[in-house]
Amino acid sequence: MMVYDDDKVLVIDRKKKDWPGITFPGGHVELGESFTDAVIREIKEETGLTIYAPQLCGIKDWYEDDKRYVVFFYKTNRFEGTLQSSELE
Repeated sequence: MMVYDDDKVLVIDRKKKDWPGITFPGGHVELGESFTDAVIREIKEETGLTIYAPQLCGIKDWYEDDKRYVVFFYKTNRFEGTLQSSELE
């Protein structure tokens, strides 16, 4: 999820050993959850921000270990709240 405000873009500096570095906040879809609801929930959990009107802007898929992975990219510049650091790795 790309949350932006004019020329500023929100990113996360991940410390997790299997996938470190700068990335956009995001996560997985829970059973029974829509993609839109998942991105809204994940942004709230990881940043403390409440986002509105996320727009789908890209899709990436690949195969690894006989599994197909699909990532949906969203963006929005509509948000409110106070940005908070996440305790996620």
